Parts: sequence; structure tokens; C-alpha cells
Amino acid sequence: MAQSKEEFLEQFGEDYGYPDAPRGIDELRAADFKRLEGMVYLDHAGATLYSEAQMADVTKDLMSNVYGNPHSQSDSSMATSDLLTSARHQVLKYFNASPRDYKCVFTSGATAALKLVGECFPWSTDSCYMYTIENHNSVLGIREYALSKGATASAVDVEEVVDPSKNHGSGSLFKVSKHSNQRRGDDVLLHNYQNGRQTAISGNNLNLFAFPSECNFSGHKFNPSLVNLIKEGNFLGTSQQQGRWMVLIDAAKGCTTEPPNLTVYPADFVVCSFYKIFGYPTGLGALIVKNEAASLLNKTYFSGGTVAASIADIDFVQKRNSIEQVLEDGTVSFLSISSLRYGFKIIDTLTISAIARHTASLTTYVRKKMMDLKHSNEKNVCIIYGQQASKVKDLKMGPTITFNLKREDGTWFGYREVEKLASLSGIHLRTGCFCNPGACAKYLGLSHSDLVSNFEAGHVCWDDNDIINGKPTGAVRISFGYMSTYEDAEELLKFLRLSFVSKAVGLNNGYMVNMDTLNLVDDWSQKVISDIHLKSITIYPVKSCQGFSVQGWPLATGGLKYDREWLLQGSGGEILTQKKVPELSSISTLIDLELGKLFLESPKCKDKLQISILENLTHLSADVEVYGQRYEVQTYSDKVNSWFSDAIGRPCTFMRCSSSKYRSCTISGRRDRLCRDARSKLSFVNEGQLLLVNEESISDLNSRLSSSNGNGKQRVLVDAMRFRPNIVVSGSTPYGEDNWKRLNIGDAYFTSMGGCNRCQMINLYQSSGQVIKSKEPLATLASYRRQKGKILFGVLLNYEDGMDEEYDAVVEKWIKVGQEVYPSIE
Repeated sequence: MAQSKEEFLEQFGEDYGYPDAPRGIDELRAADFKRLEGMVYLDHAGATLYSEAQMADVTKDLMSNVYGNPHSQSDSSMATSDLLTSARHQVLKYFNASPRDYKCVFTSGATAALKLVGECFPWSTDSCYMYTIENHNSVLGIREYALSKGATASAVDVEEVVDPSKNHGSGSLFKVSKHSNQRRGDDVLLHNYQNGRQTAISGNNLNLFAFPSECNFSGHKFNPSLVNLIKEGNFLGTSQQQGRWMVLIDAAKGCTTEPPNLTVYPADFVVCSFYKIFGYPTGLGALIVKNEAASLLNKTYFSGGTVAASIADIDFVQKRNSIEQVLEDGTVSFLSISSLRYGFKIIDTLTISAIARHTASLTTYVRKKMMDLKHSNEKNVCIIYGQQASKVKDLKMGPTITFNLKREDGTWFGYREVEKLASLSGIHLRTGCFCNPGACAKYLGLSHSDLVSNFEAGHVCWDDNDIINGKPTGAVRISFGYMSTYEDAEELLKFLRLSFVSKAVGLNNGYMVNMDTLNLVDDWSQKVISDIHLKSITIYPVKSCQGFSVQGWPLATGGLKYDREWLLQGSGGEILTQKKVPELSSISTLIDLELGKLFLESPKCKDKLQISILENLTHLSADVEVYGQRYEVQTYSDKVNSWFSDAIGRPCTFMRCSSSKYRSCTISGRRDRLCRDARSKLSFVNEGQLLLVNEESISDLNSRLSSSNGNGKQRVLVDAMRFRPNIVVSGSTPYGEDNWKRLNIGDAYFTSMGGCNRCQMINLYQSSGQVIKSKEPLATLASYRRQKGKILFGVLLNYEDGMDEEYDAVVEKWIKVGQEVYPSIE
């Protein structure tokens, strides 16, 4: 890496690392961001990070001063008022806005500032709300206010023409593609439109044009000269609309490296959130509003601090004259506002221009390296959105790269797969559409019908449906901040190379590792399979609690009898698992079939809990949903619930599955019976009824874990129980289970439902009574057991129940440790 960094500095050394600042990037990072050690944070577009020195200043200030409610005349109140005045001026200075022309109105964030404009703007049936297609949902939301008042709304694509020699007139610097007008109400439509053309209107109406200073999806920076073109009537998109145009800039993303210069580009409204700039405080933003524009806003609601006088029992209210006091509801977040100066202190020390150059150097370097990534067949790995391949040199881009990744065969890696693997590598990034549906659809090539069909297929924001009908539904975004380093960039590039760039196909310890392009290995088909046996059986009565091992156990229609037949539900109705409540792993369980009792123990409870599994001692029945499936359950007494609440340290309800409604599926082969039919009872399992793990596969995994930790790190080994299997088999070859179609143990028959998709649960383990989370073994499994976005280990089985078809009665069968296992790959 040293040689690569030398080459990087040779190209970007004048811009990277703040060479003119009191402290360079390495010293800044080591002193003020120690918590980032071992972590790569690349979601600064979502939220940048506060520095330790910044928070030390904030804490010292709050510990040393008394700030009172500013709506008073006491000394502490006056101190707060002075602080607020100073903070407003500091914000205006950041945007080069004269206090004579602009006011700073504090809000709870950029979204609240946009909402304020939408609520108070003087819409009429003659108004038009126009916005660029690349805009955040918070900007699109203003459309609701416009349409509800009868105004027109319209989205436009604005493409900047780079070569000025090809232009004739200032307005032709931009190519504008206008989308269809949006209206609500037939009477409004008839009033303003005849034969598809807009009729003459008064000319006194007010219109609003909104665009981001930087697109939070692509990183594309919009030319701020749009402000002057629109206000002067020289912008092709607005010139045909009668009335006066006002301009709103969403600077939430762009102001982190290039705040709009309001002296040169006098927009009417600009919004920002301060956590985007310097990490803290959250929940605080501002509306920078031109005085003339503020006078046109119609604020209906009044509250404490906004009125000069009001009378409770008659319709009398006199609002204050101050723009800030009229538009700010109640007492502003003055303690948060007091901390702004310490964030701006960092920005002023480094300078915003140096921050822009620093982040741009990293972005340019990484974008170029990503474009150079090729598979073994010379196909591109990365598809970057926005500035395609950096071909348009003069097109300004922010410190953001949004992309998707392709496999060697041209299919897509899902963005959730990328995010999960990045998390295992300690890389924090963002995936999805980033609340920017217009830019997302534009760059991904999603039509209206695509978007509607995706929604009908169940896709919503933040879900796992990342590929539908062969197309990505979102993307991966990385973004750099003022404290990002060259090492962060290299860790990301290393991650992409190791995880997504295909190499020439080879063997690893004799077993195929390229799971996306090759069939899983099974070298048994050439020999008789007769030496596999059942090594262990484990029952997990309560979901996410400890299991217990047995030498033999009966089977039921839902798999192993009583397995995952109970679970805990939180006070909010959520299902509690070890992911959310690690304390569940400390609860031990045991079922005595002869006594008909379930025994439970917890280190946090003095007494053991005994529950009859035979008698119906429950009090209530209810319906619950577990992972999209409806279950009829029975609950227990307050005494039982209190025991579990004490055991895990939070209120919960203990419940037992009494029946389930589930999807049926037909399996081919033996008797062509339903794998889950009306006779079956499915307990609280996620997918298959049982999980099988192969002891030889565990051994192979451990050999990989050992070899990957040969650099002095503590050796990591796992046993089969880390994967919470029901049955462990021995005598196979590593991963031979991948190709098993069905198997029988004794006279019990099972069907394979395929590989088990592993999650971070397998990275949790107990040490000295504490639940520890590591990156292994999932990180190592991800390096060689990935298939179409899933990390597979172990196989899921369904039991072909013991129904005697002649007598239509269930025949109870047992499996026992030591029995031979006969798999079939046919």
C-alpha cells in the first residue's frame, strides 16, 4: 500500500490531506476519530461524523454556562438570545448571505424547512411547482401542498451543455426535458386548460422552482446559475409559465463541500441540516430565506414565541414582526444551536475549499480505480451512475459514487448482498434509492410500469428485494467526508476486488470456490454411500434459546417433536431473537418426555421454571405473524411471563404455537406428496423444519479459519453448535450435503429444501457469561460459500411425515444417534 499511496500523493498531494492546515489528515484522524480504528465509514452523504475535539468543546460549554429559555429577560435567557443571534449570523456567513437580505430560521432539519416552505407558500390555481427529477422525497413532498391548492406540478430533467461554443444565448446552457403536468380536480383542469393548451392567467401568481445543489443519489452538482436564469426568465423550462418565479435550493447534501453563494446566486429559499456538515447536532437544520420571500409566506399556526399578543376567548392575535419569530414554532433547540459554533470551528480551520479538494481527490481516485476493475473475461465489474466513466471532465461531481456491481455473466449482484458483505469487512456504506425516486429511476432505467410492478411484487423502501425481473431496484452509494483517508479508499477497493471480481476458476483445498458460476461439488456420485451416520441430535424448544442434546427423539408432522414450538414476543408485538436480545442465549432448556415437562433455567432467575407440555395450562389464544406467516398461539400466565421478563431484562410474552397457516408445495419423488400439507404442523422455524450440518464441512471451515488467522491474530475455531443445527452427520465429504435431494435416517424420510442462508447470528458466541460478536465465521464463509447473494452453510430438511395412508393415522417415528444416513442425489 505504501507504493500505491506514494503514487496517489504524487497525483493528488496538493489537494489531499489539508497540507496548509495546522494539522494534516493523519494527525486529525488519529487525534479526533480514534473510534474509527478498524472501521471504514463511507456514508457521509447520510450523516458525517462529529469529532472528539468538537464534542469536548460542546461538553465544556454546557458544563460551564447556564442557558435559559430565550423567551424571557433573565440573565440566562439573555445569554441564550445573544447566542442565537450569533449562531444565525454564522449560518448566514457560511452561505455568504447578507443579514440585510436574508434571515436564518432554525428548524428540526432540512425536511422541516422544506415542509415549512410548502405549507406557507402562497399557492393558487395559477401557480406552478416545478422541480428537477433528481430531488429528494422531502422536496417532492412539497408537491402535495401545491396540488391540494389547485396548482400545477411538473418534473423536469435538466442537462447542462458543457461546450459553451455550441450555445446561442444564456438560456441554452441547459437542455430541459419536461415531464407531464400534474393536476388535481377536474374543475381546476377545465379552468386553466383548453384543447391541451394553458389559457391566459393573471400574471400575479407566484411559482416555485426547486433543485438540489448536489444530487444525493448520483453526486451530480447542479449549476447554481440556474437561480439567475430562472429569476430572469431565461430558463427554457419556466419561461412559458406566467407569473413570478421563486427558487428553492435543497443544499442538505451540497453544502458539505460547496454551500451556495447567495450573494452571487440569490435563491429565495435554501435548506440545510447541520449533522450533514459536521456530524452534530442532529435534529437541527435551517431555512435561509430572503426577506422579500419571507414576507410572502402565509403562516397560519401560531405558538409560544410567535405572537406579540393573543386573547384566549375571542378571535384576536397579533403576530410578531420578526421573520424568525413568526416562522419558528415555540422554543427553538437552543442547546443544540449553542453547539453549532464548535462544528463551524472545524470547518473554518480546514476551510471549505480545502475540504472540497480533499474529498474530490479521494472520489476521483476511487472512481477511476472502480472503472478499471475487470472480471477474468474483461467485463466491467462496476456500473457507476451520474458522471459516466468521468468522460465529461467539466461536469462537477460531489464526493459521492453510486454504483451497482455485475457478475462475470452479466447478471447483477444485489445491493443488499454488497451491503451485508461490506458490513462483515467493517465497511459502512448505504444502499437503496436514498429517498430519491426520480434519480433512482432515471439512472437505473426503471419505467413507470417497472416501478409499479416492483411495488406490487412487494418491494418497498429498505427491504431486501434488490433484484426484480433481472433489474436492480436500487444501488450502492459511498461518500467521503472531511476526515476520510486514502486508507479508507484502499480498503473499499480491496473489498471490491476480493469479493466481486472473478478470477480464473480453480480449486481450493479440492473444493470449488466460485459458487456463482459452477455447480456445487459432490464427488460421491461415483461411489456407494454407506458410511455416513448421525452424530448428534439437538432440540431447541424455545426459539433463540439454548438447545439440549439427546440420544434419540421422536418425529412429528412439523419435524422434531417440540422443536421451536415456543417463542417470546416483545411488548411492541415484535418477535424476540438473539439478534435483538442476546440474553436469550443464556436461557437453557430441557424437555423430559416421561414427565411431560419443559424445564428452563436462567442465570438471572433464582428458580427454575417448569411448564407442562401435555396439559393445556394456557390462558389466551391469539394470532401472531412470524416472518410473514400467521400462527395461532396460546399464551401463559403472568407468572411465566414475569420469569422470562426477568431472564432477559425486558417485558415479554411467552407463547406456544398451536397451529399455522402456510404455503403448500409439491415435491417430486417418493409418493409425490405435499411437503407441507393440511396434516402438517409447522412450528416457529424460519424456513425448513430441521437444519442439518456436516461435521466434515465444519472441519474444512476451521482449516480455512486457521489459515486466514496465521498473521498473529487469535485463532478462531467453531464447532457445529455455532450454527444451531438439529442434526449433525459424520462420515461425508466436505459440502457433500449440498447436492443431496433427500435422505433417510432409519425408516424416517427427509427432503432437502436447499442450503441454509446464514446471517450474523453465527458470529455471536458466549465467553465468560458475555455474548461476544465477531466477524467470523461469516466473513470466511462469504469468501467461498456465496451463491446469488446468499452465504450458504448446512442444509434445510423437511420431514415426510409418518402418516399411515392405509389407516390415515400418524405413526410416530424416532431418530437415534449412531443411525446410518442414506442420502440420495437423484
